[in-house]
Amino acid sequence: MFKYDAPEQLLKGRTILVTGAGDGIGKASAIAYAKAGATVILAGRTEEKLEAVYDEIEALGCQQPAIVPIDFDKATEPDYIELANLLDETFGKLDGILHNAGILGLRTSIENYDPIIWEQVMRVNVNAPFILTQTLMPLLRESKDASVIFVTSGVATKGRAYWGAYCVSKFATLGLMETLADELENDPNIRINAINPGGTATAMRAYAYPAEDPSTIATPDDIQPAYLFLMGPDSKGVNGQNIDAQGTLTAQDFES
Repeated sequence: MFKYDAPEQLLKGRTILVTGAGDGIGKASAIAYAKAGATVILAGRTEEKLEAVYDEIEALGCQQPAIVPIDFDKATEPDYIELANLLDETFGKLDGILHNAGILGLRTSIENYDPIIWEQVMRVNVNAPFILTQTLMPLLRESKDASVIFVTSGVATKGRAYWGAYCVSKFATLGLMETLADELENDPNIRINAINPGGTATAMRAYAYPAEDPSTIATPDDIQPAYLFLMGPDSKGVNGQNIDAQGTLTAQDFES
């Protein structure tokens, strides 16, 4: 497991957008960021789930979060512009984005893959993070220390049979992260990285591996050290990295 002891109030004064914040890793990350002092913007398609996370954060006595319902499968360019304008009017800047929202699609061969589902996976997993980042870049530039985190996978670097659109979308996500990181290499105020969460007990994992005992794999809370490290100031200068949340690296390995 990635090792990092996050200081208290690591993210104090920061405003962070978390997509797919209604459950699983997104929920755990949103709560971890809130406990670290951040104002968290909860984005996702199921408002009821977002409200439950909102209530949990408030009950912890953290900074009051915000809720932004958005369906990345159906969102259009005007929806993204409206979101950016809302965040600009409310917060004036953005210190971080965690692109956690994603869908699995089908576990079947490329030969038999439904093109409609293929396009849906690409819209949610690739197009949405691209358009969202592009639209929110002016708000990120208002921060003196902004961090954008994409979420990859173990299937992002080597193709795996029957993982179809999900596998291809994660290749694309890694490429998007590395391209943007290279473009911003000389910008001292914005860093772009990715996290491979590894096998984690989520609803998506259960769907992909229905026979797996979830008690034998990491929980979303277990993998938060990597998410806190990349979102916080201790990772300033770290750019273009794809970190394994369950790997053997430590935060000290990235010290310059």
